[in-house]
Amino acid sequence: MPDILGFIPARGGSKGIPRKNLFPVMGKPLLQYTLEAAAGSRHLSRRMLSSEDEKIRDFAARHGADIRYRRPPELATDEATTVDTVLHALEWLEARNELPEIVVLLQPTSPLRTSQHIDAAIEQFLQSGCSSLISVHPMTEHPWKCLDVSDDGWRFLARPPAKITRRQEYSNNYYTINGALYIATPAFIRETRGFIEENETTLFFMPPSAGVDIDELPDVFQTEAHLKSVALG
Repeated sequence: MPDILGFIPARGGSKGIPRKNLFPVMGKPLLQYTLEAAAGSRHLSRRMLSSEDEKIRDFAARHGADIRYRRPPELATDEATTVDTVLHALEWLEARNELPEIVVLLQPTSPLRTSQHIDAAIEQFLQSGCSSLISVHPMTEHPWKCLDVSDDGWRFLARPPAKITRRQEYSNNYYTINGALYIATPAFIRETRGFIEENETTLFFMPPSAGVDIDELPDVFQTEAHLKSVALG
């Protein structure tokens, strides 16, 4: 098995929910779900946190994450991108002769992504021979019902065939990048400055429930409702 790094970005600031990464979801800090999923993976060689926040760093250390790397303040702003933080961390790792063969980006905002999802995605990545993989799930709002509105008017986001009128006849070919899993080689990340290249990146399919991305409080309520329903069987 190659050297596979689980990279967990968790800055202290957040617009939608203050201190989101430590915000309680069913009484457990949001970040803990990803830390536990990463710890339960059979394929991750190591787990590395990227944060500038001491409380987050201490919390992650108690759950077994490597916190030697400290994210610089300029990469913890709203303007800094996740890819910027990954590229900086790769430089830090390379300077210590610790550059991994594969990077698995695990954003804490995806609490319903499990160890099983991580391992299945890694296995698909290795078997595909590709250089990058992203997780997707079916769109909840079908593009045939969505409009692109501008000052000049509007247009269908994706135009349905003229004879399609019933929901049962809609195409099932539309998916959302849900942010739960990104996998790539360091070379791919550096070359493209990202994890996605159209028609090159392979897709890992997940159900919408597992791909929930927490940004605002309603997302927390939706996640808690799902976890309660699972607990009730």
